[in-house]
Amino acid sequence: MRGRVQGVFFRGQTKERAKELGITGWIRNNPDGTVEAMFEGEELVLERMLMWCRKGPDLAEVAQVQAKYLPNRNEFRDFKILY
Repeated sequence: MRGRVQGVFFRGQTKERAKELGITGWIRNNPDGTVEAMFEGEELVLERMLMWCRKGPDLAEVAQVQAKYLPNRNEFRDFKILY
């Protein structure tokens, strides 16, 4: 995600939303000011998550969301914020 996405509780609120939707994976801040996430779950639920990411939390100003779909590998047990 690009835009004003760091310092606006993006990671924490994304984690909460992912848990509500039953999505596993991770989210992290990148040094270039972007936020990167890996979501794992059912396709329709992932679409709902991406819709939320396009808006983000109230203080965010999301300029761009890029998504790449990969086969589900059931790699994660929960959703974590990586530091």
